[in-house]
Amino acid sequence: MAFSDGASLMETDNHKKLEGEGEDEEEDPFLAFIEYAWSVISPEEDEDPSGNEEGYNGAGWSWIASRILKTCISYSSGVTAAILLSDLSQAWSEQRRVGGSKKRPEIIDQMKRKHRRAKLPNTVTIDSIYEKNFLSLSSVLEAVVVDAHVLPGTNIYMLTLGDYWSSNTIDLYLHRRYYDLVDPPNGILKKAREIFLTGCYLRTAKEGCGSPRLLPTEYLVILLDEDLDDDAILIGAQFCSDSFSSISHAGVKNGVSYSLYARIESITSLEILEQCGGLQRKQITLVDNDGVKLRFLLWNEQVILANLFSVGSMLALDRPYIAIAAESALETSDEFCLEYGTATQLYLVPFVQHEEQVCLSSTQNRTQGSKLHAAADPTQGPKVSQVSLPCDSQGSIDFSNYPFQLFVADLHGKMTGISLYGVVRDVFRERETAGVIFLLKLEDSTGSIWAKLHFSQSWSLGRVSVGHTAYISGLTCSKTKQDRFELSWCETDDGASFINLSCLPALVNSSCLHKLSRLSDLSSRRNSMHICRVWIDQVDHCHVTTRFSHAPCGHFVKEMPSGAVECSFCHCDCDSEVVMRAFYLKLTLADKNTKIFAWCTGQTAMELLQISPDEFYELSEDEQVMYPSSLENERFIVALVNCKRQAVHGSRDSQTPEADAVSWEITRALKCE
Repeated sequence: MAFSDGASLMETDNHKKLEGEGEDEEEDPFLAFIEYAWSVISPEEDEDPSGNEEGYNGAGWSWIASRILKTCISYSSGVTAAILLSDLSQAWSEQRRVGGSKKRPEIIDQMKRKHRRAKLPNTVTIDSIYEKNFLSLSSVLEAVVVDAHVLPGTNIYMLTLGDYWSSNTIDLYLHRRYYDLVDPPNGILKKAREIFLTGCYLRTAKEGCGSPRLLPTEYLVILLDEDLDDDAILIGAQFCSDSFSSISHAGVKNGVSYSLYARIESITSLEILEQCGGLQRKQITLVDNDGVKLRFLLWNEQVILANLFSVGSMLALDRPYIAIAAESALETSDEFCLEYGTATQLYLVPFVQHEEQVCLSSTQNRTQGSKLHAAADPTQGPKVSQVSLPCDSQGSIDFSNYPFQLFVADLHGKMTGISLYGVVRDVFRERETAGVIFLLKLEDSTGSIWAKLHFSQSWSLGRVSVGHTAYISGLTCSKTKQDRFELSWCETDDGASFINLSCLPALVNSSCLHKLSRLSDLSSRRNSMHICRVWIDQVDHCHVTTRFSHAPCGHFVKEMPSGAVECSFCHCDCDSEVVMRAFYLKLTLADKNTKIFAWCTGQTAMELLQISPDEFYELSEDEQVMYPSSLENERFIVALVNCKRQAVHGSRDSQTPEADAVSWEITRALKCE
């Protein structure tokens, strides 16, 4: 998949030139630090100089950006380059710890060469079990059988397990329900067999053995490979004679054993059946080769078994328990349901995500590659000319580990795991929909695009407004019926985050992430966030009032003709919501050369006024009028953004409701000592 501009298809304002025409823009210090961090923690060997097909193994751009912002949130008083690089290095080292030069069993090294399967979400490594001396019941082990043997003097089977990411191995006491599968020499549970298991208890070394061991678990799945002759014969001989249609009432009542083979179509979230005493349930929808569907139900402690499954995989069920819906309490239209019985054994042919070779776009070659590699060898272009990215069964490519920054101009259909960094140009609630959906227009140096933000209950991102700089991860890009590209984001999706850098407390006190601007710079670079050293001037023109705001979003509320109180941003009834008193402050900021008029609200106004809204409200009218005079010449570091909406034909008001005629919003402030 090669990138092209695709501007004619996108709902963007591509008035900015990709090749540097027009007004030059200064490099964003935050983006520059991400590039620097990338060069520090992703050395050249991560680019696979051997030319191995596994390709790029370094840190993805979004991983670095997210980690930096996570550290900024943890250190609200500010960060240094040393703090950020130390945290990044430690986190990346932990993530890649298993990739060092360690000695693992030879059989695993041989199998690893053809291993292309993505890790399951709850997977832990054997090395991590040794390090933490802990294993949760919901954790998943993706293991390879290194050895199977009987403990001397007993009839207890023990499996020695390794995995693809660890140098250590660990022993598992095999559950007796699987003994018939390990009986040598023809047992299927033998050396080089892959298995998934969960629900394991760990017996630590302190509890009587020389090294940690795993106690027996019923929740084990044996992996099959259709490309191996023995496995293909097993599937054909044991699982292809029965189908869902062959299940009958008579067969079930007579105790007929069925062996079934079907594709996992969907896995539901955990259900709590209050009418059944809080019973837990998970449903896996299976589709056999004839297109017939049946549900495979897991109950209570069995639900962790679903951690071993993935949509698209083929599941083989030997001797499942078959429940007749009419004779049970199941509320279903299906005639039968499958369950995990005491004799059931499960086999899995995992769905393997195909990889798509993705060429770097001209945007990344120009803005990223040249900067990242110029220091090492200015004569060389970017060494990473293409990368392999996961591609699901629907053809969607996952960009969550893409090495470079993605821009609006790079977006195409069937892209997932997208992270974008840009300026909010508009944001409002879509009111003619059943769910809670907001539309946000994000702009970067190559254009702008609309994104639909989906919330489970209500807006949960704090104050976001026009001109704010945001980082959004977990976006999906698709093509609309109008042949345009549109982004969607859901707050509950894995990897979804939204961070408003303009309101980040650490930013104004982290010199490694910003460059100080003069107020005179604001007129020439109106599309950027600026960090400035200023003082409060002309206090006689300072305007201070208090209003009520909606706590979840930070925007002011208004009283409707009906008497109800409604948020001006969320457009929801706030009578039952948290409403708090907040400042609405307009004042003059000055530096050595220039003065500007700006406004702010919320915590920023409190930092500037050094008093809470409730305390200010309790002052007498005369005291309120005189109060700003005590702040004259007080010095601050502030973050300033242009809150004026772009004048576009058919757009809404050119100002945010709070801004009135003021073009600049102060989003953060820190008093200088």
